[in-house]
Amino acid sequence: MRRGYVLFAALVCLGGCNVDPGNKTSNVPEKVKSKPPYHLEFESKVAKPTPAGVAIPAVSYTGNPKALEKRAVLVAKFDGTGLKNDQPVKDLLVMDPVDIPGTGGTLPQNYMDQVDVKLGKLLADYCYKGAAKVSLALVRSSIKPGPTAAEIDSKRLSDWLPAEVVFKNPHPKC
Repeated sequence: MRRGYVLFAALVCLGGCNVDPGNKTSNVPEKVKSKPPYHLEFESKVAKPTPAGVAIPAVSYTGNPKALEKRAVLVAKFDGTGLKNDQPVKDLLVMDPVDIPGTGGTLPQNYMDQVDVKLGKLLADYCYKGAAKVSLALVRSSIKPGPTAAEIDSKRLSDWLPAEVVFKNPHPKC
């Protein structure tokens, strides 16, 4: 007899819930996209190319005090459209981790020099000429080597900072 009451109560509850199986929309609010904890800016205008063939200006950062990281990785990606090379383009450059103390500051100059050298080598390998569209972002230092775009987006600490830099190939073999 008890089972009958429990079954009847369950059916009444389900029947009174106005559940329409054809209605696929949900009343659950959409996940709000949160603002990344860091903001990047260039401190100066684009400088003349270094001996590496490219020069990215100094990058300053400001961080949300409630979501600070102690170390991060700078990721640079460039727009490889228009390359004359038939091989697949590796358009991401993932740097080594760097300390980012406090809520604001500038990425160390020797670190940015390393970015210039590695990006210059990458662009030279593709026989790139002229202005290159580059974007920079800070990513958590726990990112694995050779990450996918999805992994970068999931660990990104800042929005992408776009720039256009002049590339002069120091070894014109092309």
